[in-house]
Amino acid sequence: MPDLYRLPQPGFDSPLVPLLFEIERLRADIGTGSTPREVRTELHQLFDTVMSVISARIEGNHTTVYEAVETIGRIATPDDHLREVTNIVDTVRFLDALDPSQPLTHALVRDLHARVVDGLVREGDPTPGAYREVDIAISGSTHAPPSWVTVHADMTDLLQFANEDRPMHEQMMQIALAHHRLVWIHPFRNGNGRVSRLFTYAMLRTKIFATRGYSALNPTAVFGNDRTAYIAALEAADAIDDDGSTTWVTFFARGIRDDLRRLVRLQDHRFVTDELVGPALRMLTADGVIGREEERALQLVLTAGVVKAGDLASALPGSASNRSRTIRSLLDRVLLRQADEGPRFYRLSLSRGPLASRLIRRLNAAGLLPRILRND
Repeated sequence: MPDLYRLPQPGFDSPLVPLLFEIERLRADIGTGSTPREVRTELHQLFDTVMSVISARIEGNHTTVYEAVETIGRIATPDDHLREVTNIVDTVRFLDALDPSQPLTHALVRDLHARVVDGLVREGDPTPGAYREVDIAISGSTHAPPSWVTVHADMTDLLQFANEDRPMHEQMMQIALAHHRLVWIHPFRNGNGRVSRLFTYAMLRTKIFATRGYSALNPTAVFGNDRTAYIAALEAADAIDDDGSTTWVTFFARGIRDDLRRLVRLQDHRFVTDELVGPALRMLTADGVIGREEERALQLVLTAGVVKAGDLASALPGSASNRSRTIRSLLDRVLLRQADEGPRFYRLSLSRGPLASRLIRRLNAAGLLPRILRND
């Protein structure tokens, strides 16, 4: 039996080596930018939705990213396609609330599965939250997953590997290999791809990001730049040999490198203001969604990150009651949202509502969206 959890040993002439060095350099820049925390949080949540659309798209769901940002949370009974995306978004939020110092467990993996297949017909599972008790075949793949009899033991080995403390230069290979091995085990009857991508997000939180007090990277480029290449790289690793594992880890590392480059750019508040959110606000005004005074007020919120009503007096002149009515209107239209500081503090709504959809257009124009979404 080959060693499922032997890390690849790339030579110095391997393209994987400079990728790992660049990832380490970029990691050092995380958390050093000028973008206010509240704006970073909204952008993080917007990319959570982007990643959720991509994860569902890989499984054949054709919900657009525009439909997702404009409708999630606003429709009481979404259709099956939108519910699939909503389930993934909600599960990411669940992961964000967990203590990253806690180990990854069987219970967590099964809970992720129950959440992503909840209430689904097309992409549901007859036994949500339970490892499979039947042998299965993967459509379109030559890989035969291990017998259901060994699934629990196989997952125990995977979790032990995923929870190991590894040197920093090995962590990205560890995360990539764990992603493939979960798909290779195929512990559930359906939903394995979605669970594996969420499990990867959980590992990135635990190993790299949340321990530094920064929002985790949701890897959009790994899975969203080329679905065919993603599947091919996973299949190369099915051989459980050094060459196949290196092919997959190189593909994974290239996507993480691209995502880290994007994250570093989004830490630059001037870039976010001048190239992304500022133009999106002007689009709202041109489309008649907001007036000039409202645009100026939202620009002030963008600059500050979080504001109180009195901070908007220069953009919204007049009485305090008139200002309050305008703020209430912006809240009702999902252009503002209450900030964490309390009910009278406000931040921009960049991850939901009409500003989010225009921001998606600006991200696309800036080349910051994965290719799988560029025809939306």
